[in-house]
Amino acid sequence: MAARKPVSKAKPQTKAKATAKKSARSATNAKKRAAPKPASSARLPAASQRVRIFPFLWYARDAEKAAQFYASIFPNSHVDRVTVMQSESPSGPPGSVRVVDFTLLGQRFQAMTAGPHHDFNDAISITVLCDDQAELDRYWDALLEGGGQPYACGWLSDRWGLRWQIVPAVFEDLMADPDVARSKRVTDAMLKMVKFDIAKLLKAARG
Repeated sequence: MAARKPVSKAKPQTKAKATAKKSARSATNAKKRAAPKPASSARLPAASQRVRIFPFLWYARDAEKAAQFYASIFPNSHVDRVTVMQSESPSGPPGSVRVVDFTLLGQRFQAMTAGPHHDFNDAISITVLCDDQAELDRYWDALLEGGGQPYACGWLSDRWGLRWQIVPAVFEDLMADPDVARSKRVTDAMLKMVKFDIAKLLKAARG
């Protein structure tokens, strides 16, 4: 009777090696989960969870740069997404139109770079309410940087021509005062101002 050949058994992995491999797989999976998605694939919340009404601004150029500039001025502000149009359009070849989603003071905005169209004008402006003179001065000065233009009664245009109203929050209450004479004094004082001066408004209210 022929002798049986010994059966060779595979050497089992040690517990330490198995644990090391499992840890390596876990680390790899964790890196995949943590890896940020590219900006082009960023998603906004479902429609039911989004702000349903917001301004849409058409820029001849530099909408993304404008959004970054605004976000650098106001708290709770950021650029959320940039979407590049992949089709040819009246504005130019594929890639020439860019839509920018951004947030200012918690409010959603959308802007588009799409070549010359209609210029911004006084018919539409962005109003910012300020708690005190320091906040008002900070926003006013920042928005004028790089070629902005001050107008009257708290209005200005930024370097892209977009109109802003930088307004003290107290002004709304002073204007709405049931004392007609007090309201008129405040209004008369406001009409002489370029940038709002809260101390002068309060002085006019006191009479």
